[in-house]
Amino acid sequence: MSNPKFERPLSPFMMYRWQYSNTLSILHRITGCALTVGLLLFVYWLVAAANGPEAYAEAQTVFAHPLTRVLLVGFSFAFFYHLLNGVRHLVWDTGHGFEKSKARASGWLVFLGAIVLTAFLWFLLVRGGAV
Repeated sequence: MSNPKFERPLSPFMMYRWQYSNTLSILHRITGCALTVGLLLFVYWLVAAANGPEAYAEAQTVFAHPLTRVLLVGFSFAFFYHLLNGVRHLVWDTGHGFEKSKARASGWLVFLGAIVLTAFLWFLLVRGGAV
């Protein structure tokens, strides 16, 4: 007689193979958290601007640091990915796009679209002299 207790998997992740949808879902959650960090940077910039020229100049020095620039590019990607993936979910809410091929294509569209929009934004910022 077998013991059913030992036939069950320990956790659901052990019985599924990794799929692109797992990665997209995790990335959506990570970008949501990244948006919070980016919002803190944005609030810091606004408070510095409201506190006068000295505080604003200090904030501009912080934002000119290479590490902060990398964070801002990451924040931009997080914004665009989260936005496009939110639109993707809104389409799903209408009952469309659940077919495997369409879901896969929309996932790639969201990811690549976020990369293209991030690159385009930073191209415009650098070209315009804002960075």
